Amino acid sequence: MTDQQHKIHKKKMKKLKENIDASIAAATIEKGVGILLTGNGKGKSSSAFGMVMRALGYKYKVGIVQFIKGQQLSGEEIFVRDRCPAVSFHQMKTGFTWETQDRSTDIIAAKKSWAIAEEMLQDDRYHLVVLDELTYMLSFKYLNEDRVLEALNNRPVDQSVVVTGRGGGKALTEWADTVSEIKEVKHAYNSGIKARKGVDL
Repeated sequence: MTDQQHKIHKKKMKKLKENIDASIAAATIEKGVGILLTGNGKGKSSSAFGMVMRALGYKYKVGIVQFIKGQQLSGEEIFVRDRCPAVSFHQMKTGFTWETQDRSTDIIAAKKSWAIAEEMLQDDRYHLVVLDELTYMLSFKYLNEDRVLEALNNRPVDQSVVVTGRGGGKALTEWADTVSEIKEVKHAYNSGIKARKGVDL
């Protein structure tokens, strides 16, 4: 790198640092956040569990409710069950809706799971609550959207909530402070490659 290139690079990085520092300084509100992880791509639940690990690193109390999943054992379930006994972890355990093919049973299970989620959303001891695949419960109309939003909006001020799943609708998007949409560009499954333990499961 020439001296001129070095000077240009240093000038760009200085300007970048100034912009980042200004953005950090402007963020003065102290409160829990609502996060919606959506889109057709892989990695929504994985991202949520990454935040679980962050919270546990600071010894915060965490609650997880998994809607839909539960029939097939996952690495997340094994890890939380065996190594994180302090985490409040609940699975609906009906599996995917296209497997049960029983709307009435699914609605009953969804409401039971939501009752557990509501308790977490009312308890200020929980620093982070993950509602994994909740969006499906709303899009399939298994749960009342107004009731869900009321619980999300009236949770303890310092509590953060992560909602995952495809879609979610306008109301959830408006509720969330942060919305990330994961886009599928390629997926191994579409090439006939089986799901891998420790990667997909």
